[in-house]
Amino acid sequence: MKHTLPAFVVLLISLAPSWGAEPPPKPVPTYADVSYGPSPHQIMDVYLPKEVGGPSAVLIWYGGIWEPSKHVPDVKRFLPVNIAVIGVETRTLNDGMKEKASPPVAYLMNDACRAVQFVKLQAEKWHIDPKRIAVGGGSQGALPALYVGCVPDRADPKAADPIERVSTKVTCVAAYRSQPSIDPQRMQEWVPGVKWGAPALGYSFEESLKRREELKPVLEKWSPENLLHKGSSPVYFENNWGLTQPATVTEMDYKVHSPAWGLGFQKLASQAGATCHVKYPDHPTDGYKDIWDFIVKELNHPKPK
Repeated sequence: MKHTLPAFVVLLISLAPSWGAEPPPKPVPTYADVSYGPSPHQIMDVYLPKEVGGPSAVLIWYGGIWEPSKHVPDVKRFLPVNIAVIGVETRTLNDGMKEKASPPVAYLMNDACRAVQFVKLQAEKWHIDPKRIAVGGGSQGALPALYVGCVPDRADPKAADPIERVSTKVTCVAAYRSQPSIDPQRMQEWVPGVKWGAPALGYSFEESLKRREELKPVLEKWSPENLLHKGSSPVYFENNWGLTQPATVTEMDYKVHSPAWGLGFQKLASQAGATCHVKYPDHPTDGYKDIWDFIVKELNHPKPK
C-alpha cells in the first residue's frame, strides 16, 4: 500500500536543509588591516566597489573607543552605488589611560582625523574621491566621527609628517544611537541620570563631574558639541527608540542611547549655524528616509552650495 505524506510534512522536509545553514559569509575586504600609523591599533579594512566608473565616494566607519575594534555597516548598501566603505580601528581610552595621555580621549580623536587624512592620500591608488567622504559610527563609535565633522580643519601645512598636511574636512557625519558629548554636566542636562564616557577625561564619571570647572578647557577642545561652527559638516542622528523608554530596555541602556542626546546637539548646532538632522520613531526627517539614505544622498547627490 502506498503512503502519501501530508503536504505540510513535505514542506517541512523541503525546508529542513536550511535550518542549520550558516549565516552568509561576511564580505572580504579589498585590503585588510591597512596601517595608518605606528600603533598596532591604527589599522583599517577597506572595501572598494568592484566595478567603478568615476572615483568612488567613501564612508569611513569607526569602531570601539574602549576596546580596539573595527566595525562596518552593511557594505551592500554602499558598494553598488559606488561608495567605498572603510572600517577604522583607533587607539582607545584604555590605551590613553595606560600611556597617560592628557586627556585619554585625545588618542582616538587624533586617530580619527589621521584616518581621514590617510584615506585621502590613497585617492589615486584606491580610485576614490577625496572630496566626498562621510564619517560615521554606531553608539560609542560615533563620538570620533562627530569630532572630525565638527572640529575646524586640522591640516598642518608645515608638519613633517605628510599625512598631517592633508585636510580633515569631510562631507557629512552619520551618528547611529550615539552619544555626542564627553561633558558630564551636559550629559546630565540632556539625559538626567545618565553616566557615560569615563575615562575620556582621565577620571571616573563622578570625578569628572566634580572637576568639571577645571576641565572646561579640555571639554572646549575635545567635546564635539563645543566645536560646532558654521563650517561644520552636516550631521544626521538616528535612534531606534523614541522619547519614552521601551518596557523591554534597561534604564541605563535607554539613557545611553536616547534620542535626547541628538536633540540637545541639534539645538546647539542650530545656534552655531550648522546643519543637524535627528530621526527616531514618529520623528522623521525631511528629505531623508534614514541615516543610510542620508549618507548616499550627501555623497552621491550633493546639494548646490
